[in-house]
Amino acid sequence: MSAAYNELLEATIQHLEGLKSRGVRHIAVLPETLRALSQPPPKSTQFSSVQPDQSPELKAENLKLETAQAPDPLARRSGAETAQFSTLDKSAAFAALRERAQACVKCPNLASSRKNVVFGVGNIEAQLMFVGEAPGADEDEQGEPFVGKAGQLLTKIIQATGLSRADVYIANILKCRPDTPGETSGNRKPTSDEMATCIPYLHEQIDLIRPRVIVALGATAVEGLLGKTLGITKLRGTWKTYRDTPLMPTYHPAYLLRTQAMSDKRKVWEDVLAVMAKLEMPISDKQRNYFLKG
Repeated sequence: MSAAYNELLEATIQHLEGLKSRGVRHIAVLPETLRALSQPPPKSTQFSSVQPDQSPELKAENLKLETAQAPDPLARRSGAETAQFSTLDKSAAFAALRERAQACVKCPNLASSRKNVVFGVGNIEAQLMFVGEAPGADEDEQGEPFVGKAGQLLTKIIQATGLSRADVYIANILKCRPDTPGETSGNRKPTSDEMATCIPYLHEQIDLIRPRVIVALGATAVEGLLGKTLGITKLRGTWKTYRDTPLMPTYHPAYLLRTQAMSDKRKVWEDVLAVMAKLEMPISDKQRNYFLKG
């Protein structure tokens, strides 16, 4: 084994021991990670054919031969093969990020009260990404964002565009449900400190997915992404930029469920139409005229 390998192994063991000392008892390892780890090492790690007792001239000749024969992992692939390589590389990076988030205990109160880390769900090659504030009770129970009543409405909105949940990516700023000590039901707004602590995971998700458009769902999500603003009522429907990506703020589906106002539903749909236009998606007359008389 190389010295670098032994150093990496020792660092990994120390990291796992640290997690164990903080009370972490289970570490999720996804199939993608296992597949990545099972791949053979690149040829550059194999022993060189240059032997120490060779003459300088012969050593130089052998080194030239090895360089000429060494495969270039990217340049010698076809376009399809390169795309596949990139997808596999992204999948491995995403799996590693998920594992780090699932083991996170940076907010001890949230780590001790959560049932699941709600990392995110959807297509890591998605052009469209939805970002909410934090998981609720249903999401904490199932480990998936937007699965309660508000999530069901979001799914209907996505389907109305002609897409499905599997086509987009859905995440929250906070990966753990905000704790509600002494309460058996209900949710609370995440604090600014909690969002600031957790948002690096979202940043990595965005940087890996590289969506063409992000939709921020609700005032808290907009505040977590953009800081203190004029408020969702004034911001919704106006394009912003976040991490070099066009961002559309709009109302949270839970707000629509509370108000049941047709005018608010129409405003959200207008925001969605603007997103579809930005993504150059086809828009039918039926889609364009949703809630027209609301």
